[in-house]
Amino acid sequence: MLLVLYLACLIYFMFFSESYGRTEVHAEYRYNLVLFQEIRRFLKYRDILGMPSVLINVAGNVIVFIPYGCGLPLLFERLQNFFRVAVLSFGASLLAETMQLILKVGCFDVDDLLLNTVGGCIGYFMFLWIRRYWRNRYGKKKL
Repeated sequence: MLLVLYLACLIYFMFFSESYGRTEVHAEYRYNLVLFQEIRRFLKYRDILGMPSVLINVAGNVIVFIPYGCGLPLLFERLQNFFRVAVLSFGASLLAETMQLILKVGCFDVDDLLLNTVGGCIGYFMFLWIRRYWRNRYGKKKL
């Protein structure tokens, strides 16, 4: 249930949130295909853009996928594998970025693909930590 709520919030903020300019549909396609270009730009102009914008763009793209990377192996035993979670995190991010491009809402950004995938991987490592804690505390009971 929490994963469904998380995905609903993610979809809202990626496609419908007024505060992130998602209600504004652009006439042209917007995209960045140069890895680290937007990350460098946000870090270089952090004084002009403000730290909240930098944190939302850089750290936010990592943080937003942590629940995804942690939730998948919790819900599906066959996804308790780093490679599978990494591929699914990349795939979900690619789907979201492609939808933004097609719908002309937001911007397709390869930096977001990287940051989202890193977030999914961090979530997987959090799952491992939670599972280890659970097993040490409660024995071999299923998590």
